[in-house]
Amino acid sequence: MAALLIKNIGTLVSGDISNPILSGKALLIEGGLIRGIGNEKELETKGVDQIIDIGGMTLTPGLIDSHCHPVLGDFTPRQKMLDFIESSLHGGVTTAISAGEVHLPGRPKDVAGTKALAILAAKSFENARPAGVKVLGGSIILEPGLQEKDFEELAKEGVKVVAEIGLGGIKSPKEAAPMVKWAQKNGMIVMMHTGGTSIPGSTTVPAEDVIAAGPDIVSHINGGPTAVSISEAEKLIRHTDLILEIVHCGNPKMIVEVMKIVKEVKAYSRVIIGNDAPSGTGVIPLGILRVINFLASLCGVKAEEAIAMATGNTARVYRLNRGIIEVGREADFVIMDAPMGSVGKDALSAIEAGDIPGIAGVWIDGVMKIGISRNTPPPNRKMTITKP
Repeated sequence: MAALLIKNIGTLVSGDISNPILSGKALLIEGGLIRGIGNEKELETKGVDQIIDIGGMTLTPGLIDSHCHPVLGDFTPRQKMLDFIESSLHGGVTTAISAGEVHLPGRPKDVAGTKALAILAAKSFENARPAGVKVLGGSIILEPGLQEKDFEELAKEGVKVVAEIGLGGIKSPKEAAPMVKWAQKNGMIVMMHTGGTSIPGSTTVPAEDVIAAGPDIVSHINGGPTAVSISEAEKLIRHTDLILEIVHCGNPKMIVEVMKIVKEVKAYSRVIIGNDAPSGTGVIPLGILRVINFLASLCGVKAEEAIAMATGNTARVYRLNRGIIEVGREADFVIMDAPMGSVGKDALSAIEAGDIPGIAGVWIDGVMKIGISRNTPPPNRKMTITKP
C-alpha cells in the first residue's frame, strides 16, 4: 500500500499531556494510520510514494472540538450559515463532537422524536464527513419518558454521546441521574450543562446538580456563556474527578480563575477544549486555536500542553483512536508555524506570545485536506512535496 513520509519536523507535538513533545523528526503514514515515528534514517521508507519536507515547522495532532452544535450536514440554522465545519478545518479542527443537535427548527421533544433525531444525525455524520472532518454526531437530548431500553437501542444504532444535560426537558438531577446511569451502562459519554441559562428552554445548573447527576463531563465550566461562580467551579475541580471543559464562547475571566485551581491541583489531564458554537456568539472557525492561545499566553500553560488539552485529552475521554501522535493511531495532523511578523520563532513560541499560528496544511487519515489555511495568517516557512 502507498505510504507518505513527513520529514524535517522542527517540533513534534504528541498530544499526550504526560509527554507532550516527542524527539522524532519524521513520520511515516500508511493506510490512513501512523506507522512509524523517529528520525528519517530509522524509518522503513520502502513503498513511500510521497515525501513532504515541512522545513522545520511544527506538527501536531488534528484539533478536536469537544463542543459543537451541528444539525445535519454542514449548515447551521442558528446562524443560517453554510460550510461552518469546513471553515473550522482551516482552524486545524479534524474532529468535532456534537453536544446536541439542539438548533434543529421544530426539534422534537417527545421520546420517539428525540431518539429519531439522535439516530439520524449519528448515522448521517458517520456516512458523510463535511470537508473530511470527523463529526461525532447524534448526541441524545434527554427528554422525559426515556427508559433504559431506549438507551440500549440508541447505543445499538450508533449513538455514543448524551448531549449536555439541561438543554432538553430533563432539568433536575433527580430526573437525570437514572438516565445518566443507563447511558453510561451502554457505553455513552455524558455531558452536563454547567452555569447560567444559555437558550430559552434550558436551565441554570449549579455544581450541586452536576455532582448529583453524575455525568462524565462538566460542559463549559467557564460558562456557556454565563459561568458559575468561582466557588462553584472550585467544588467541581477539587471535589470530583469530572472532566472539565473550557470553551471559546464562554467567560474569559473565568478561564483564568479556573486554570489557577486546575494548576494547583495538577488536573491538566482533566481539561478539554471546545468551541460551543454555532451559538449566539456566532461561528468561530479559529475558536479552538484561540482557547489554546489564551491558555498558553495568559494562564501559564505551555503551548504543547494546551494543544494536548485540545487533542489527546479529548480523544481519551471519547475513546477515539486519534488525537495523539503514536504508532497505530489515525493519521489526523496539522502542520503549523509562527505566522509572518510574529515575535515567535516557531508555532509554540508564537502561541505563547498570543499569536495565532499559521497553518500550512491539515491531513485526515493521511490525506491532505487543505494547504495554507484561508483563516490563519500565513506561516513563515514552506513545505515541499516530492516523489522519491
